[in-house]
This record gives sequence, structure tokens and C-alpha cells, in this order.
Amino acid sequence: MYIIDFENIDVGYDERIILKDINLKIKDKEHFAILGANGSGKSTLMKLIQSQIHPRHTKEFKKEIFGKSRYSIFELRCNLGIITNDLHNYFEKEADYMSGFEVVLSGFYSSIGIFTHQDFTKEQIIKALEVIDYLEINDLKDKKVSAMSTGQLRKCIVARALIHDPKAFVLDEPTVGLDIKAQINFIKILRKLSLKATIILVTHHLEEIFEEIKNVALIHNNTIYKVGKKEDILTSENLSQIFDTQLKVKEKNKRYFIEEII
Repeated sequence: MYIIDFENIDVGYDERIILKDINLKIKDKEHFAILGANGSGKSTLMKLIQSQIHPRHTKEFKKEIFGKSRYSIFELRCNLGIITNDLHNYFEKEADYMSGFEVVLSGFYSSIGIFTHQDFTKEQIIKALEVIDYLEINDLKDKKVSAMSTGQLRKCIVARALIHDPKAFVLDEPTVGLDIKAQINFIKILRKLSLKATIILVTHHLEEIFEEIKNVALIHNNTIYKVGKKEDILTSENLSQIFDTQLKVKEKNKRYFIEEII
């Protein structure tokens, strides 16, 4: 089954086209990185995957998620674990009174906060505790968001998404704001999640592309410039093109990095 099956899609706002001729297929359990410069359209692609925006109907296209062209947003949210900086910032600013456990529990209703009209079953509470234990964040269960570091809150938000056992996780530049230690720890969590679900990582940092990610799509000139196996796509030539500067790409221990700017 394809998690994502997009063909010939244009998207934009008002009269302005942001992405054009988008063709992208991601299979179940096939881990993908979507790489592009700032302003290349990565965030727009994220919104397309989440069905926050929709293709233009000016030409024939195909847009299927989990093999369906029609689906409820709630169904989509259960099957897609979305981790964005916008969601993180919203919890940080609007829900700093919540505990880590409450952040995780809120995933059952996709809400920011826990409300009196929301009833949680014994099974749901057990599931939240199991997820916390699986991600090894028991130390955050009773900690308030206001007292958490950026990395700690990010882990709780991942746990919130994991509550539905999604088939795929979509992560938008997930290590932004994390220090080096927190980045390393967070990548370890992503590698653990890759054993359970498809990982779709949207980034402009090569260092975030961990070993289990085998496929890469490059966004450039408002479209998907190239897509394929990681070793074929992450070349000096390709990355120099999409970042508009001369780069030298190196690989060591199945991880890629920029050795120097030429």
C-alpha cells in the first residue's frame, strides 16, 4: 500500500502557484526524507499531505493517502502522526500548565488541553502510560510544559502522536531549537519509531537523515526536482543545485554531511 500517492498536483494560494507537477509515491514502511532550501515549498507540501490545502482542479491529478482519495480528517489524523514546530509552539504558549501525561492524553481528542467534557477510558489511560514508557519519558509524566526544555516537550508531542499507533509519522524540521545532545537523543527516538511506522522527514539538514531512511526527494524550483535512493540523490551536484551554492557532500557510517562549502 502507498502511504502517499500524488500525481501531477499543483497547489497554491489565490493566483500564486507554490508547488507544481508534484509526483510523489511513498510505500508503507518506506522511510523518506524530503529535502529543500528555506522557501522551497516544504511547508506547503506538509499542508498538502495533511489536507490543510488541496490541489488545484485546473488539470487532471491523483491525490491518495493510505490508498484513499476521500477520507475524514479525524481518520487521517489517527493514521498520520504529525509533528510540526507550529504544534510545538502552540503547546509552549497556550498549554504550559499541562503535564507531560496530559499532553500525551490530549492526543485521543487531538485537542490542545484536557477538558471536563472529555471522558477517558481506563484503556486510554493505560495506553498513554504505555506510550510514555515506550519512549522512555517517565520522568516527564508529571512535569509541567512550562518547566520542560524544547527537547522534552518535543518528545511529549511525539508520544501524543503515537497514541493512535499511526501508520506514518510526518516530521517538519524536528530538531529545530534542540541543542546537540537533545538532537542526538531525538534522532534515537525517530529510529525507534521507524520500527513501528513509516517516517517522512521534511528537513533542510542532512544530519537529520538517519540510517533507516533509504529514500530522498529534493524540492527545487517549486517542484520535486529529483527522487530516489539516498545514495543516488544526496550528491554534491544535486545539493549544490537545490541550495544554490557549491557544496561538497560526504558520507560516513551511512550518515551524510556537508564537508565544506567550495
